Amino acid sequence: MQKVVMYCTAVCPYCVRAEGLLKRKGVADIEKIRIDLDPAQRDVMMQRTQRRTVPQIYIGETHVGGFDDLYELDQDGKLDPLLAG
Repeated sequence: MQKVVMYCTAVCPYCVRAEGLLKRKGVADIEKIRIDLDPAQRDVMMQRTQRRTVPQIYIGETHVGGFDDLYELDQDGKLDPLLAG
């Protein structure tokens, strides 16, 4: 299983939905980077992703995007192979 990193905040409903979807897919460990607790990480996230919104999800070295992107990957049958590596 690929490593999953998610930039998130405490009050983001899309972050909660993304985490739920990943857990249903068998992801036991998600490295969460809370940009609301560490503003410097928001800058890092924006440099890495060129986006301002959360969540921003990486599976392995692949930037998936936000929840809508993650959901679309799942609907297209591409999430499981990406998680498997």
